[in-house]
Amino acid sequence: MTDAVSTFDLFSVGVGPSSSHTVGPMRAARDFVAGLGECRGSVTSVRVELFGSLGSTGRGHGTDRAVVAGLLGADPATADPDWIAAQAADFAVTGTVTLGATAADGVTAPRPVPVAIEFCPAARLPYHPNALRFTAVTADGATERVFYSVGGGFIVADDGTGAPVAESADPVTLPHPFRTGAELVAQCAAAGVGVAELMCRNEVARGLTRAECRAKLQDLWTVMSQCIQLGCHTEGVLPGGLGVRRRAPRLLRHLKHQPEGGRLSDFDWVSLWALAVNEQNAAGGRVVTAPTNGAAGIVPAVLNYAMRFLPGSDEDTVVDFLLAAGAVGAVYKATASISGAEVGCQGEIGVACSMAAAGLAEVLGGSPQQVANAAEIGLEHHLGLTCDPVGGLVQVPCIERNAVGATTAITAARLALAGDGQQIVSLDQVIATMMATGRDMQTKYKETAEGGLALSVVAC
Repeated sequence: MTDAVSTFDLFSVGVGPSSSHTVGPMRAARDFVAGLGECRGSVTSVRVELFGSLGSTGRGHGTDRAVVAGLLGADPATADPDWIAAQAADFAVTGTVTLGATAADGVTAPRPVPVAIEFCPAARLPYHPNALRFTAVTADGATERVFYSVGGGFIVADDGTGAPVAESADPVTLPHPFRTGAELVAQCAAAGVGVAELMCRNEVARGLTRAECRAKLQDLWTVMSQCIQLGCHTEGVLPGGLGVRRRAPRLLRHLKHQPEGGRLSDFDWVSLWALAVNEQNAAGGRVVTAPTNGAAGIVPAVLNYAMRFLPGSDEDTVVDFLLAAGAVGAVYKATASISGAEVGCQGEIGVACSMAAAGLAEVLGGSPQQVANAAEIGLEHHLGLTCDPVGGLVQVPCIERNAVGATTAITAARLALAGDGQQIVSLDQVIATMMATGRDMQTKYKETAEGGLALSVVAC
């Protein structure tokens, strides 16, 4: 038995503005082209249909640009955001793509082919609201594949019957398997270790050495830190037409020039860092999906809080924080959802807050029970949060929600550390409540830009 996903599945480098609407579709398009193999040279045209939430908010989320990059063979982990923008501009003029032009397998179509990208908001496939259908036409017929972008950049292929392809059995036997919060705490108790150490042992069982695991986590933190710095020092107006001005640089100047004795609280710095990351994300910049792009500012902001304000913070702080956050994220991925199109923003901001609270509780010395308690508090106070992006853009209210989620995560960790880990509501119970709430939530409140603030605010 294995836990649902690795820490390095939940935290992955990608480009903004959305993991489900940008990163996932890019991966799906790349996989589709890779599956064509040598046949891609005989393709005469390609049709891409974006269903449900992808059809509703795909334009604002850059789904069409991501699909073009993926058809070219780009990987969201390495593709340069400026290159993606340039390819999208070329496509807007030509309407053609050279399939696999940058693919790692070296198989490139001999010439560009016409590509039609269709937004189909009214059509929904049964398995998941985020669905894409690719059809490649040749002289001999057509090849069709359907993918689902299920949140956090994760994709699954359709098995041909409207259901996802069954995952093959994982040959790795983990020393401390868990799927639920209760199982995570029980495994820690049985092994006599904390959450971070337990997760590290599982990562080692997947084939990494401890040194490699630490190095990969430090690399993720480097990308997060760079994103914070870029966001703090990049002026201007975000793309998309709403005219949203970047606020992080101005807030940074304000915080730096507060007189002694009048300086704002640590929480203002945390808000700054969360805003900086998500302004970068909204501009299509490079971020770490944590666990989604729309909520990518929360974990970096809270980890930066730990590194800057907690005495004695060092590389171990980064490692333990991200491992504990990843363990809680694995529970959500195994038993629930991190997709705003499926359960609303409670599954993005709420889950990210929960993960960050767990990470902070871990590095503050919390027991496994207290870590789980922090994660529960973090989600509990985001239950029912809708996903209603104004103009279909990951800007209003998404950017500010990261600041609120980050400060809530710190409060959740502090509350948990003030207690003994005993909970009236368990982590698993609040996760089940999130899923039930998501099922009850009307579709218009789940990343469609058809309800809530998306209708209350006129997008000009």
